[in-house]
Amino acid sequence: MAIATAAPPAVPLVRGRQRRILSLQSRSTALNWAGVSLIFVVTLIAIAVPLLAPHDPLVPVGMPLQAPGKSGFLLGSDSIGRDILSRVLYGIRSSWFAALVVVAVGLLFGGLIGLIAGATGGWVDSVLMRITDGFLSLPAPVLAIAVVAALGPSFVHTLVAVSIVWWPFYARLVRGEVARLAARPHVEAARLAGVNRFRLARRHLLPGAVPNAVVAASLDIGTLILTLAALSFLGLGQSAPAAELGADSARNLSYFLQQWWIPVMPGLGVLVLALIGNIAGDSLRNLMKTS
Repeated sequence: MAIATAAPPAVPLVRGRQRRILSLQSRSTALNWAGVSLIFVVTLIAIAVPLLAPHDPLVPVGMPLQAPGKSGFLLGSDSIGRDILSRVLYGIRSSWFAALVVVAVGLLFGGLIGLIAGATGGWVDSVLMRITDGFLSLPAPVLAIAVVAALGPSFVHTLVAVSIVWWPFYARLVRGEVARLAARPHVEAARLAGVNRFRLARRHLLPGAVPNAVVAASLDIGTLILTLAALSFLGLGQSAPAAELGADSARNLSYFLQQWWIPVMPGLGVLVLALIGNIAGDSLRNLMKTS
């Protein structure tokens, strides 16, 4: 008569699966932190551009129209002999800091409007959100182009124009988060305990709205770089001979078929910056989800 044997315990299998899951999670977390660190790496590179650039981006330093790798030009030279690598590095610096400035202005101004609207409610909320909706109803690219055209092409005017069309998104986001948090029991308890509106907003509402706003801002960096490059491509950025990625591509399109590197290298700079911004934003969002 056969004797039934007990099935082997499944505990080792479960533990092995848990170890694999934990290993994948830790690997994913490390990759996300590496993605977020790209923001600081690019910022440090942008600060150090005067030390990294081999030549002055505004001064011709050799023969014009040199191909990449020839005569000491790693990315080639343009039509008057300026080093394209130096111009791309300075263009990256300009675009990166411009995107960070617009994000910071949008977060500060839009976040303040959203916080006041969500924390106060009533007619103040209605008035501020109707103003915000008015800006959101306008086509952002057309409004930015109109503002720059009215003020005149310059780097500062471009930042002002893009900031004007960007802050309403953060105002809407922060207002929604604050309104959601205001309905929480602990906020209601603090309000019933007599906590004034300023302290309520500062200690109970603002900390809860900041993480989502920061994640949204990080996701916007790549889009902002493309927007600023598009405006400079249309001639609404800095005037020549300033090193600007979009403007350098636009001014040298006539060389595309023969000396392709002159308009293409600045475009690749825009591509790399936008890609880094998107990777960093996605990584920060993933970290916020898992925390």
